[in-house]
Amino acid sequence: MVAVSASAQEAPTLEFAFEEIVTLGEVTVPGDTAQGGRIIIPITGGTFEGPAIKGTIVPGGWDYQLRRADGCNEVKADYFLKTDDGVVINVVNTGVICMEGGAMKPVRTHPVFEAPRGKYEWLSQVAFVGTLEPAPPSAGSAVKIRFYRVR
Repeated sequence: MVAVSASAQEAPTLEFAFEEIVTLGEVTVPGDTAQGGRIIIPITGGTFEGPAIKGTIVPGGWDYQLRRADGCNEVKADYFLKTDDGVVINVVNTGVICMEGGAMKPVRTHPVFEAPRGKYEWLSQVAFVGTLEPAPPSAGSAVKIRFYRVR
């Protein structure tokens, strides 16, 4: 390992990777637990597209949320992407959703991708950050997630 001084390192930059429109099913609220209020939202499908990747979101994933004492929700979504050329990629995306004055504050997420070796293995080899917001009304019950590669 080569030692590099902190002053010699450049600050990271972000590069757009792709955008998802994730469709959601009916919310299940099992109730309060010792950790907080649990909310489960099925992921029913969707699409994604970026400069180097495109495809659909496989139905059957879940968004597990935990309503905390401070009113924010911890989010952990676990689902699969299927690229247009048939490659299946797992996504585990975590973040925190907080409200202020009845509106959602900007949401940043930390996605981790598990891609098979080959064309899309770059997803498993670098860090990403995401943004999450409601999708346009025309998408129905859905969220829009944009992923950025950290350079």
